[in-house]
Amino acid sequence: MNPKSISRDWLDNPFFEARHRTLGEAINRFVESGAIDAIDHGDLDNACRKLVGELGAAKLLDCAVATPDGDLTTIDSRSICLSRESLAYADGLADFAFAMQGLGSGAIALAGAPSLRRLVLPKVRSGEWLAAFALSEKEAGSDVAAMTCAARTDGDSYVIDGEKTWISNGGIADVYTVFARTEEAPGSRGISAFVLFPDDPGFSVVDRIDIVAPHPLATIRFDNCRIPAERRLGAPGTGFRIAMQTLDVFRASVAAASLGFARRALDEAIAHARDRRMFGGTLADLQLTQASLGDMATETEGAAMLTYSAAWRRDIRKLPTTREAAMAKLAATETAQRVVDRAVQMFGGRGVRKGEIVESLYREVRALRIYEGATEVQKLIVARDLLKSR
Repeated sequence: MNPKSISRDWLDNPFFEARHRTLGEAINRFVESGAIDAIDHGDLDNACRKLVGELGAAKLLDCAVATPDGDLTTIDSRSICLSRESLAYADGLADFAFAMQGLGSGAIALAGAPSLRRLVLPKVRSGEWLAAFALSEKEAGSDVAAMTCAARTDGDSYVIDGEKTWISNGGIADVYTVFARTEEAPGSRGISAFVLFPDDPGFSVVDRIDIVAPHPLATIRFDNCRIPAERRLGAPGTGFRIAMQTLDVFRASVAAASLGFARRALDEAIAHARDRRMFGGTLADLQLTQASLGDMATETEGAAMLTYSAAWRRDIRKLPTTREAAMAKLAATETAQRVVDRAVQMFGGRGVRKGEIVESLYREVRALRIYEGATEVQKLIVARDLLKSR
């Protein structure tokens, strides 16, 4: 049987420090403790709540969620990436639960008033509250500037109207970071960020969305939803910048989750190739199998170098990583898709049987090429940055 925790050999790479090796060991202990396996994944909402609670109790959310006195600059990208790679290797839903706590609270850590930070961040960090990041709309996914959800001032309040969709943790989150048009300027410069709670009058969940790899997603609506003005994050009209700064911190971690899926697929493929008897030997004896495994391993390691190079650049050199994170996400998600697909092919009929690990990986990995900026958008980000800098 294959281990459920990832190999730690890669942590000898110079990108990492002793604290990262300590974190890696802590995640492996968490995975091997059976805490993830003990949770019924069939009850999706409850599973997410329990996973977040377990991650919080194990202090594993500490590297993704800032303290009330910290901000996004105190978040270590390599730790987030390492955590996501390790959790994705073990369980896709555990990775999702971890990632959303960081992404959903990141804008609050970046631009929230002290009172809001003191209220929200400790509860998200401990796993008591689930967080959500509500940016996308039906006609405003990659084109964020096209959003129509609007917030207008009314005395010392904002009144929000509109819908958000494809919202991770939608319907189960305890706190939502919501982006809405406030018309200070055209396009992306007329967007502001707010914190909403599910018991705010006018807040409703209108649709739960089922996808190929079960994760809690929903469409949420605001009908004359009134909130106090102090729940705005940052200055009016800075919401787009806040969203992009938050995504820049966590985008490389999407690449890291892809690495976790790819490494698990590779390990499953190696074990299967060694055990599968055919043509008087094993599948591993065939040169075509060996060539495929060689490609899978090489592409995965190349993507890993891009991913942790981007994280190291942000952590150590304190430099912008918009281009580097986009390259990492582009390379790692596309690589993971190919690696998982080859593993499924190697398993033959077993590879598409529900309940097989590679079948689950096949469903899990597909969305990563879309969310937090689709592959095509990452290519544009890289190209535009190159043209601007040359």
